[in-house]
Amino acid sequence: MSPRRGESIVPDAEFRSYYGRQIIKSPTWKVPDVPLYLFLGGLAGGSAAMAGLADLTGRPALRRTGRIAAAAGAGASVLALVHDLGRPLRFLNMLRVLKPTSPLSVGSWILAPFSGLTAAAAAGELSGLLPGPGRLAGAAAAVLAPAMTTYTAVLLADTAVPGWHEVHRELPFLFAGSAVSSAGGVALLTTPVAEAGPARRMAITGAVVELAAEHRMLRRAGLVAEAYDTGTPGRLLRAARALTWVGAAASALAGRNRTIAAAAGLCLAVGGAATRFGIFEAGRVTARDPRYTVIPQRERLEGRTGSPAARQDEE
Repeated sequence: MSPRRGESIVPDAEFRSYYGRQIIKSPTWKVPDVPLYLFLGGLAGGSAAMAGLADLTGRPALRRTGRIAAAAGAGASVLALVHDLGRPLRFLNMLRVLKPTSPLSVGSWILAPFSGLTAAAAAGELSGLLPGPGRLAGAAAAVLAPAMTTYTAVLLADTAVPGWHEVHRELPFLFAGSAVSSAGGVALLTTPVAEAGPARRMAITGAVVELAAEHRMLRRAGLVAEAYDTGTPGRLLRAARALTWVGAAASALAGRNRTIAAAAGLCLAVGGAATRFGIFEAGRVTARDPRYTVIPQRERLEGRTGSPAARQDEE
């Protein structure tokens, strides 16, 4: 029985790797080192931006919280990265040259000066010495803050891992929103409610951006959206969304209630960490399964050259 016009005579392929091997290598980055590095770096960037704005608007308690959180987050982020690399010298080797076409190189040159600037700003805040240089260091850190919140998303998306590369457009917005909401959450936990108004607005704004970016990402992700919605990544990201929604709602309702503000801050901070762990795990899932590599590539190829059915019609 001959096939009907436009119908392929070749059965759909089953995507299996040769001898049980993966098509691409799974990331060798360690857990929890790298997910913590992703989360803490974003938190540090959001906190530095908040501290800079608090300094300009005369909110010393919020500025102090932001500077300390930025320094602690950046320092812990560097430690997590160095632990993953195995030796501090490997991190220093990444600073030997600046390669603009390499997200890893650019990211290293963002993280290194940012960490030093936030440490100087926090030292000036805590000691009360040299307030002028401390303020300049805090302002410079605030300028680098947007890059700190997003460069790790670019770093992930620039790899061959389908779960990250396929969502390269939305991932920086998701990371930026999550960083801002986490920074606002930490400030709600540690800042007197009288000065926490800007932190509440940051938390709500960041949560809205994060949730909107994630929604759009999953709608456009195609097959890889499956990895974000099942297994361990799915559980982590559902928990992160729930915590972010609750944290944002509680932030809006907190007013001057210290207990509600602290609960909102805790939800947002934990939610931000769960988001990074979920995205990291989803990427590892897609690296192990050849379907996530082959099918999107085939769909892109057919989109450029026309579907097999269309080519048969032309013939």
